[in-house]
Amino acid sequence: MDITAVDRGANVLVTGGAGYIGAVVVGLLLQDGYRVRVLDNLSCGGNALLTYFQNPHFELAYGDIRNRKDLRSALENVDAVIHLAAVVGDPACRKYPELAVAVNKQGSEELCRAAVEKQVRRFVFASTCSNYGKMPDPDGYVDETSPLNPVSLYAELKVGFENYLLGLGLDDFCPTCLRFATAYGLSPRPRFDLTVNEFTRDLLLNRPLEIYGEQFWRPYCHTGDLARACIMVLKAPRPAVAYQAFNVGDNAENYRKRDLVELILERLPNRRENVTYVHRDEDPRDYRVNFDKISEVLGFSVSRTVADGIAEIIFAIGSGLIRNPDDEYFINR
Repeated sequence: MDITAVDRGANVLVTGGAGYIGAVVVGLLLQDGYRVRVLDNLSCGGNALLTYFQNPHFELAYGDIRNRKDLRSALENVDAVIHLAAVVGDPACRKYPELAVAVNKQGSEELCRAAVEKQVRRFVFASTCSNYGKMPDPDGYVDETSPLNPVSLYAELKVGFENYLLGLGLDDFCPTCLRFATAYGLSPRPRFDLTVNEFTRDLLLNRPLEIYGEQFWRPYCHTGDLARACIMVLKAPRPAVAYQAFNVGDNAENYRKRDLVELILERLPNRRENVTYVHRDEDPRDYRVNFDKISEVLGFSVSRTVADGIAEIIFAIGSGLIRNPDDEYFINR
């Protein structure tokens, strides 16, 4: 049984490496001395990867995880896989349910089978904390031992592949599921259809902001910290991460929507009149997440907070670094 880590110099395949989190993962891997191959169909464009093409340790394998030929070629001589490719988010999966099943379920399973055949040592899967749905105790927290209660197709498919992956039981294969908190912050491929980034953009641009269900909880985590968690799993000894699920985030970074708005208003105090709340007593998703496991097992802690992310977005738009944050390029559809 392999108990060694996948350390710098190893060959890592990142599926979905041109995406919001994937592009950050690629940059950190290259910075850390890994050799990186990206498998991506560039459905959201490839601009996020342009900065890496000069790096001799970077390679783009244009292709699709639904294509067996693409998979087997991309997995050649690979030591580890970080699997991010997916139809991402509730709205996109609701709009394209057949595509979501084909990519998030069938494509993911085919990728896993091909990785096992190619004797890939590590497999890191980007899952989601939305798997928890609605926490049973409104005053408590959910953790990795809590029941999963997916209430959307997106979460159902994530839970399904988690079960598939963690049920393999192969001694020479090391899968790990990372349940990401809701992402925010900048990336080589920014997004403005995510709560923190969207709220900040709209208030900065002096738009009205209508908030539904302001009292329900979600955890949040910066793109850079989510990416770091992926690499920490590669570096960890096999017994610590094999067939394990980890929530990725920080206990202090659980917020209600009204809390997020107050953090933004600390930076933009003259926008308070732009905000209105539409109270809802029911929301199928309401989860405050405990992150002790990843802290205790991997020594993970966040390097940035939601307040830092808000400052990033304000700077990026206010300085003109991002000239048109309404561009469709910044939205997952």
